[in-house]
Amino acid sequence: MGKTVYNMKTTEITIVLHEFQSIGELPENDQLLLTEARRITALAYAPYSGFHVGAAVLLDNGLIITGNNQENSAYPSGLCAERVALFYANANYPESGVKSIAVSAAKNGVLVNDSVKPCGACRQALAETEVRFETPIRIILDGQNSIMVLQGVESLLPLSFSKKAL
Repeated sequence: MGKTVYNMKTTEITIVLHEFQSIGELPENDQLLLTEARRITALAYAPYSGFHVGAAVLLDNGLIITGNNQENSAYPSGLCAERVALFYANANYPESGVKSIAVSAAKNGVLVNDSVKPCGACRQALAETEVRFETPIRIILDGQNSIMVLQGVESLLPLSFSKKAL
């Protein structure tokens, strides 16, 4: 039997993120956005999971739009905080791009330990928003132990599906 030879190319994908220990270390605009995300977390409708998530989106027109998760007993009919905020912003301000988004989460009224990360569907919605407005979104992910800041959805969702594939 002969040995099969494969011509393979290896590509490495690098993700750059900045970690901060507290909200006070962030630039003032990020602090304001994250404060709004934390505030709206308390208003989430999460009677099943008890996991309250809030998102605050800064538009390029200067407005801040907030959203929180909305659960439903007919799972998966609920919606995540990130998509609630993004879809509201895109529906009501269709000409305004998203500059940044802050996401926070709490369980039993206490900020989660590790930086909260968006689910795959929210990552895809963020990617579509970047493509739509042709600008990277600054992403701020909140947690007690650290706050992660990423520049662009590519850091959250490398090799994302987009209209280029259609």
